[in-house]
Amino acid sequence: MTVRETSAAQPPGLLGDAASAPAESVAPIVALPWVVQLRFLLAAGEVALLMFAAEGSGPQWSWCGPAIAVQVGSNVWLGRFARSSRVGSEHILGGVFALDALTLTTVFAFTGGPMNPFTLLYLVQITLSAVILNKAWTWTLGAISTLCYGLLFLFSATASGHAGHELSDTMARHVSGMWFAFALAAGTLTFFIGQVSETLERRQREVLELQRQVARQERLASLVTLAGGAAHEMGTPLGTIAIAAREIERSAELGHDAAAAAEDARLIRSQVERCRAILQDMSAKGAEPLGESPVRVALGELFAGAVRGLSEPARARVVADFAALERIRVFRAGLEQSLAALVRNALDASRDGQPVELEARVEESAVTFMIRDRGEGMDAQTIARVAEPFFTRKPPGEGMGLGGFLAHLFATRVGGDLRFESSPGAGTTAYLRLPQAGGRA
Repeated sequence: MTVRETSAAQPPGLLGDAASAPAESVAPIVALPWVVQLRFLLAAGEVALLMFAAEGSGPQWSWCGPAIAVQVGSNVWLGRFARSSRVGSEHILGGVFALDALTLTTVFAFTGGPMNPFTLLYLVQITLSAVILNKAWTWTLGAISTLCYGLLFLFSATASGHAGHELSDTMARHVSGMWFAFALAAGTLTFFIGQVSETLERRQREVLELQRQVARQERLASLVTLAGGAAHEMGTPLGTIAIAAREIERSAELGHDAAAAAEDARLIRSQVERCRAILQDMSAKGAEPLGESPVRVALGELFAGAVRGLSEPARARVVADFAALERIRVFRAGLEQSLAALVRNALDASRDGQPVELEARVEESAVTFMIRDRGEGMDAQTIARVAEPFFTRKPPGEGMGLGGFLAHLFATRVGGDLRFESSPGAGTTAYLRLPQAGGRA
């Protein structure tokens, strides 16, 4: 491999690996902090409503004051509960929502009773329970809120202010209609929002099951990729073994000296050792698509590993243009195999000993490798299929059509991409762009 060095090296840096752990997403647990804030606002609104409805320290404070104090105290405890133990949070929320309904009823009884326009706040508790609690709690809170609203017509301290409702049957029906409308609204909210929440929860479970199925399919695909990678890696040494074996056979038939046969035998042994190393490497990776952690590596070492399996004449045709000492942080083994596959394809496409050019463009968070050949090029239809498995334009027995597929699969797994630019008669350039694991090393 011929190297033209273009720039000085970057000093290595210390980069940490980002790690994240999956966490359960349970609606009551997620909603707890927001419910705490909402209940503080609700308590402040109740105090403001009492101050607006009647000035001074009338009897309303002797009844409503303790109720609001209990509500605020329970909310302080709920705030601490949200930051510590989260066991049974659904029942805790159901209990505080019921307490809020009772507190609102006490405040409304002294601030207009059923005529208070803020009685719609009952529906807030029902809506929240329908979204984050189960059906039993939702219907229970709906029944409690409906009952509390009905009690306002009987025990409101300001009933005399709207006693005119009792003067006619029409107004009596109006009062009854108000309670019935509230009950209908509460039941409708409870049913439909509960159905929507249940449907969304069921859909979430289906998505999680699909994700588990996809994970299993990816494991199976990894096994297939593992087998394909082993076959692709072993294609070159097995081909060399076949040629050397034919040479030994010919030497034996023609009665040539043993020195040439011994040289061919040594070549066969070296290629068998290479096959064994490939199989060991593949088995060490198991069924994982990457089977490794990102490491810092110099571009010179990376390219040397990519062309290590080539013959001396083939390596001499590879011209690399990069800063040999510049270091990047990537999945080294997978990248070396991908570059090796693309280089071999480029060498096969560049007939008559034409060189293959390698370039590397290093950015802050990504690196792009360019492999350019001097072959016949490809049309648009071929480019669209070049990364498909087992697609090849080589004669039978000279290739399996897995090089581009494996390189594309590796790029996809690490969040990068592989694309080709070509036109008939002008050669082909492969662009392998990969993110750096943690930025420039």
